Amino acid sequence: MLSLDSYKASQRPTWCPGCGDFAVLASLQKASLNVGVAPEDMVVVSGIGCSGKISQHFGSYGVHTLHGRVLPTAAAVKVANRNLTVIAAGGDGDGFGIGVGHFVHAARRNVDITYIVMDNHIYGLTTGQTSPTSEPGHCTKTHPEGAFEEPIHPLELAITCGATFVGQAFAGDPAGMTRVVEQAIRHKGFSMVNIFSPCVTFNKRNTYAWFKEVLTDVSADPNYDCTNKAAALAKLEESAEHITGVLYQVNKKTYEEQLPNLPSSPLTGVDLRLGSEQFEHLLQEFR
Repeated sequence: MLSLDSYKASQRPTWCPGCGDFAVLASLQKASLNVGVAPEDMVVVSGIGCSGKISQHFGSYGVHTLHGRVLPTAAAVKVANRNLTVIAAGGDGDGFGIGVGHFVHAARRNVDITYIVMDNHIYGLTTGQTSPTSEPGHCTKTHPEGAFEEPIHPLELAITCGATFVGQAFAGDPAGMTRVVEQAIRHKGFSMVNIFSPCVTFNKRNTYAWFKEVLTDVSADPNYDCTNKAAALAKLEESAEHITGVLYQVNKKTYEEQLPNLPSSPLTGVDLRLGSEQFEHLLQEFR
């Protein structure tokens, strides 16, 4: 019988007290239990930064990758064994800075993975520099007079690049966050969930209180249609992306379903050795 303990690792999380990542981990564990996927059938792939520790603290298989390389690694895991439930996890710096190119291509390919971004609007691990989602006017070590660049708009970017599930949640609302993450895991295709996860140590601007004041839930609009791309983009523009819930969801064929000659069984169980006839056939193709 599965329980929450099934998804807990032996190591205790070592984030700063009050960090939103604690709630993200707890919601991922609860959502996985609700879906009913066993830990041995899951892989959590994480990147560099405070958020990267989540693969160590979740009781499944885990891969801790290089900075910005979460999504290609997660995609490779899914292609190698499509029977696995693959969770990619990282921060706003990891995903929308050095890793933004991979984000674009994973979304447009519609790889069947769930991508959870712990967005704290700051570089936490390196002690407080401006990140790709830092808002104009935010004073940091790298911008002491205030950030002035246009920030990345993660949800708008995800939708326009082809993601088939786009949601947003807040670490200060564990129940709402768990619902969105659960829906993302159940979705077949590229699911992106941006989670506002406050950094209590280095970001004194985007606090729990600040997010609670500015955020609204998309479910407050009874006429909202999450299958309408134009409506989703309009809602994001209207709210300045300060909104939670499922913003967009459509069904399309996944990357794995369309990849030529990919067997349905895991590649680990396929005999990849070439016979002499197969080898000769390949040589003829390239002569």
